[in-house]
Amino acid sequence: MEAVLRPVAVYFFLLVVVRLSGKRTLAQITTFDFVLLLIIGEATQQGLIGDDFSVTKALLLITTLIAVDVGMSLLQGKLPLLDKVIDGTPVVILEDGRVLEKRINKSRIDESDIMETARAVHGLERLEQIKYAVLERDGGISIIPKAGAAWRSAQPSTTL
Repeated sequence: MEAVLRPVAVYFFLLVVVRLSGKRTLAQITTFDFVLLLIIGEATQQGLIGDDFSVTKALLLITTLIAVDVGMSLLQGKLPLLDKVIDGTPVVILEDGRVLEKRINKSRIDESDIMETARAVHGLERLEQIKYAVLERDGGISIIPKAGAAWRSAQPSTTL
């Protein structure tokens, strides 16, 4: 029974910790984030396995984690409030070229993150060209350019 309860407890603990750390944690991974994930993975492994390193326990652990994950996704589909609590909601972080400071500070992102996406996706060069920037549930940033904003291809042009 312990082989089932340990992974369930660790799963929910990590779910809460990642959710509390904010959407920024889920955005593009930095070197720091990668190292942190490696350390967390190593620390978690000991809590999951305990003293039993058998293949049987490993298979039971994997099966339990997958079952919990599938169960949670099914519950999220049926309970919108649970979905909102676990995955959050999109947040408008820029409106009509004006950064909404409280929201970006709470989300732990800055103007350079917004501009990076605006340049890469739409070829925009200034915040004033953006009607809305939205921090999505997965930590990505969506950009909605203003009508008539100068659009240039973000891909390098090639001539034949």
